[in-house]
Amino acid sequence: MKTAQETKNLVRAKYAEIALQDKDTNASSCCGAGGCSTEVYNIMTDDYTQVEGYNPDADLGLGCGLPTQYAGIKKGDTVLDLGSGAGNDCFVARHETGEDGRVIGVDFTPEMVAKAKANAAKLGYQNVEFRQGDIEALPLTSNIVDVVVSNCVLNLVPDKRKALSEVLRVLKPGGHFSISDVVLRGAIPDTLRASAEMYAGCVSGALQESEYLGIIHDLGFEQVSVQKRKPIIVPDDILSRHLSASEIAAYKASGTGIFSITVSAFKSGAPEKKDACCAPNAEGTEKVKLATGESCGCGVDSTCC
Repeated sequence: MKTAQETKNLVRAKYAEIALQDKDTNASSCCGAGGCSTEVYNIMTDDYTQVEGYNPDADLGLGCGLPTQYAGIKKGDTVLDLGSGAGNDCFVARHETGEDGRVIGVDFTPEMVAKAKANAAKLGYQNVEFRQGDIEALPLTSNIVDVVVSNCVLNLVPDKRKALSEVLRVLKPGGHFSISDVVLRGAIPDTLRASAEMYAGCVSGALQESEYLGIIHDLGFEQVSVQKRKPIIVPDDILSRHLSASEIAAYKASGTGIFSITVSAFKSGAPEKKDACCAPNAEGTEKVKLATGESCGCGVDSTCC
């Protein structure tokens, strides 16, 4: 069994390879770093092409859901993306939070951070930043994030409880997360789980769904809900690399499953009240704070608040 550091080194090496290869190669593989299936185009990802804020150059085809679709991001929010890759979910989140919000992407792989920064520069975004860091020890201060999103990343992290406790730490009171990830139901054959290629992009690091949700509850998150559950159907040409014909038949008959789930949960506490500048003054010339009537220093048509 690999140590946590060996696992991290493997993930870093695989995703450095993914960051440096062309998009067509990534899109044709389930794990991003090698050939996938001749039976299906991609067994994991959801279609982003109709999502507002989507940028094709930042989509490496490595996700397993659409966490931003369920994240409830509001204008002016600070959003954190765990395992931000080339920046795809950050740019979608930026569309939702607007120019007055802030989006932070954290990724373990320096090559991915460099790729994401280049994509943000091409788009001219000033309120999206990318940091290299470990999700188990996030490079952020506590209580600064309104919303955390992540797409098929926690299954790669050796200590998921520690990673989720970091999510809890950086969220503001009343803040929430929307995370898509891979989970299991039932026993996956050891030969399938043990494959390094499958680990780097698919299922070997995944927990049982009940254990995954149990960690979230144990840490004290509230209003925990599964927003979407999608079965991951592994084609026979992938299964045959790891299992014999008789083992494939037994696997299919067992009811064992691999699923993508998108989970939402809230940090306890009341959300921070903001001085909303959303009411025009009597003359209709500028906006004033709802609570005090003081000038916000912006015109009535401004989005400064």
